[in-house]
Amino acid sequence: MKNKTINRFYKIGKSHIKTFIIIIILAMIVDAIGVVRPFLIKTIIDEFMQNKINIQNFKILNKQILISVNFIAFFYIAITFLQDILDFITMKATTVVGEKILNETRQKIFKYSQNTNIKFHDKTPSGKLFARITSDTEDLAIFFQEIAITLFQDAFYIIILSIILIKLNWKLTIVVYAIIAICSTISYIITKKANYAYSLAKNARTKLNTFLAESIYGAKTIKIFNIQNIINNKNKEITQDYVNKLIRTNKLEAPLVQIVFFFMYIAISIVIAISVNNIFNINLGVGEIYIFITFIKDLFDPINRTIENIEGMQEAVVSLNKVCDLIEKEEYLEDFDSGKKLQNVKGRLEFKHVWFKYNTEDENWVLKDINFVIEPTQTIALVGKTGAGKTTITNLVNRFYEIQKGEILLDGINIKDINLRDLRKHIGTVLQDPFILSGTIKENIELYNQLTDEEVDKAIDLASARDFIDSLPNGILEKAVERGDNFSVGQKQLIAFARIFALNPDIFILDEATANIDTITEKLIQKSIDKLSKEKTAIFIAHRLSTIVNVDKILVLKDGKIIEQGTHKELLDLNGYYANLYNSYYNSLK
Repeated sequence: MKNKTINRFYKIGKSHIKTFIIIIILAMIVDAIGVVRPFLIKTIIDEFMQNKINIQNFKILNKQILISVNFIAFFYIAITFLQDILDFITMKATTVVGEKILNETRQKIFKYSQNTNIKFHDKTPSGKLFARITSDTEDLAIFFQEIAITLFQDAFYIIILSIILIKLNWKLTIVVYAIIAICSTISYIITKKANYAYSLAKNARTKLNTFLAESIYGAKTIKIFNIQNIINNKNKEITQDYVNKLIRTNKLEAPLVQIVFFFMYIAISIVIAISVNNIFNINLGVGEIYIFITFIKDLFDPINRTIENIEGMQEAVVSLNKVCDLIEKEEYLEDFDSGKKLQNVKGRLEFKHVWFKYNTEDENWVLKDINFVIEPTQTIALVGKTGAGKTTITNLVNRFYEIQKGEILLDGINIKDINLRDLRKHIGTVLQDPFILSGTIKENIELYNQLTDEEVDKAIDLASARDFIDSLPNGILEKAVERGDNFSVGQKQLIAFARIFALNPDIFILDEATANIDTITEKLIQKSIDKLSKEKTAIFIAHRLSTIVNVDKILVLKDGKIIEQGTHKELLDLNGYYANLYNSYYNSLK
């Protein structure tokens, strides 16, 4: 195991280091008791059985002998009982620690995912993230519950047994360890190959989990395009690939236990043969031979346990590195602590020579030298074909991405210098496809903010969502299923508008927000927006050009540049790019 991996295990479990030390001490006591028991049997063999004392005549021949045998039997039972109690306490403690580490690691991953920027979520499939939070953390918990303490316990036990065996007969101990060395070498070679095979299987499992998650989330799309058979075949293909890699791993691991047992019995046979035939001038008593045979089994047990835990160790190591590779990438973390707090926001936005590209490694600039100003309470509209850069501008206002050149100013302050949480608190965005949480409509409007019933009711009225909500069986307490799929797209938009009105931000961003709402409701919402726009700064992105004819300024984008700007009338009089767009839109309505 590499030092980097060991350090990562330490970081994951360091908050429980005191508990681990106590558990390890208890485990060592359990091992020490385990060493004592064979010596009690040796005493019986050497002192009583080997001297051919008739147990039935103990009282007649030697009362003291009977007392000694009874004492040894009682002591054997007592320390066995103590060993079992300590072993139970150790197992219980490791289980509790493992569950705590499981919970803490999941919290770390979740917190990391919540504090990362949009770029991280663009690059990371949700299925992959779920695999890190669920199966990978479970692998780590199993390691700390079943494997970590066992490694320390076995190492300590091997040291004790080695000292005892060397004191009994160092020559015979060398022979035993020579056999163990051969067994360990063969096991190591096979294990190394199994490790590589299992890493491939682990990657295949992650791929399968990602595919399953995406298939479940995309169930509606799959049905729309009638590709269930294709998805099923793809699932079979990915699943079979995972199974094949697991089978290969199992083929490598399967003979390991038999190999260990084979060498263990060879070691026992050689010890007996050497002792009985007085080879190397080794002449052990029956009790000492019993000790050697017992401790040889105990020496091979850790090897056997390690082999049995190979899969768990592999899973833990691979999962640990995947989890740490994820949460240790600080370049994706957003800074929510530093920056200026905003006071009395007026809502003046200014883009000064802004250049931006999503991929910093290429020269494909999405925005090129963008310059414009939105005065407080002014409304502007961003117009252009798909890919022109409209949504990118709104993403940059929210600081979902960092620009490469230029400045974006809010009330004269560079937004890079503003506290990120504070910045977004003053900006409200309604997307074309809003996300609805599983919960009541009221909870979706509040979004965990402490709002009064009056504030919620006012937001519902402003969003013109009263009729829709009152028509539901449970009204505002009606529960939304996952992603709000029990509501129409238009109804979800109304909930999103109510949510944004409840937030009452200083800057509104509406990204095709009324595209899925009927014309009557759209007019009602537009009245509310017009009312708020007299007090708030507003940015609209619209393909329905009829909805933006009354804004203060229209910015026309093409290929990441502002090619025209002005009022609706001014741009029509210009008879340029915007006029062509508007005329095309108007003709499409005929």
